[in-house]
Amino acid sequence: MLKGALVAGAAAFVWGTVIERQLFTLRRINMPVLPEGRTPIRILHLSDLHLAPWQFRKQRWVRSLATLAPDLVVTTGDNMGHEEALFALKHTLEPFENTPGVFVHGSNDYYKPMIKSPLRYLRKPSQRSMKNPTLPIAPLNNFFEDSLGWVSLNNSAVRLSILDSTLELFGLNDPHIGYDRPDDMRSALHTLRGESADEDPQVSRIGVVHAPYQKALNTLVDSGASALIAGHTHGGQVCIPGYGALTTNCDLPREQAKGLSLWHHKQRAAFLTVSAGLGHSIYAPVRFACRPEATLITLVPAAV
Repeated sequence: MLKGALVAGAAAFVWGTVIERQLFTLRRINMPVLPEGRTPIRILHLSDLHLAPWQFRKQRWVRSLATLAPDLVVTTGDNMGHEEALFALKHTLEPFENTPGVFVHGSNDYYKPMIKSPLRYLRKPSQRSMKNPTLPIAPLNNFFEDSLGWVSLNNSAVRLSILDSTLELFGLNDPHIGYDRPDDMRSALHTLRGESADEDPQVSRIGVVHAPYQKALNTLVDSGASALIAGHTHGGQVCIPGYGALTTNCDLPREQAKGLSLWHHKQRAAFLTVSAGLGHSIYAPVRFACRPEATLITLVPAAV
């Protein structure tokens, strides 16, 4: 019996550290948030690449997603997993140069990964010291904004005309490290909306954040979001079949660690999609019962 347990444990270890963490998967979901009669909009959601320069298979797979011809790319941060990853990230995202995009940052856009205790990770959300950034955040922003033409939603907002719809997208910088500034986001929204507090039913509103802490999601819903897009959780990264994620690395309920669900706040509800992400820390190269993923979100008209 002991021998059988050892064999099963070894097989699980090999599966999680060698095989599953490279089984990149495309999740497809629909969000009914557009006005009646509008053309569906396809959004490619990328999150948590944690890219290292030697991860060529991941780079090729993400590049191949350009053949989906998305109408919009949304990236929810943690792009770099190594201090020398920017060149590889540029190569990976180059095929999306002519695709509109928006982005928010995660902690691993500012700080390189560190060795951590996995048991501590399970007990409570990881912490990040507020030292000077150790990753090239300014060149990353320049690449996103100047080379790709993407718009920062870090405590900001924008309106985009996509096909025959108007999308209002707004977001928060990473609350996991205390970089979220809700008042700045609200100010940007006030500039977009003008003096009128009425919500235009012809505008579809989408909130974006890296780490889906409850306070951040509630702030986005209070600001009018009918759809929420987030990452950070890695879907738990190591899950137990039949039980699911052991942790979300924030205060999001573990049942919502990945995929599509509803988020309720006060008298409102919004669709919430949380990506399990495409990567992992280079110091924790494992995924079990939780494949790395990108998400193709199709916005469709809401049922009348």
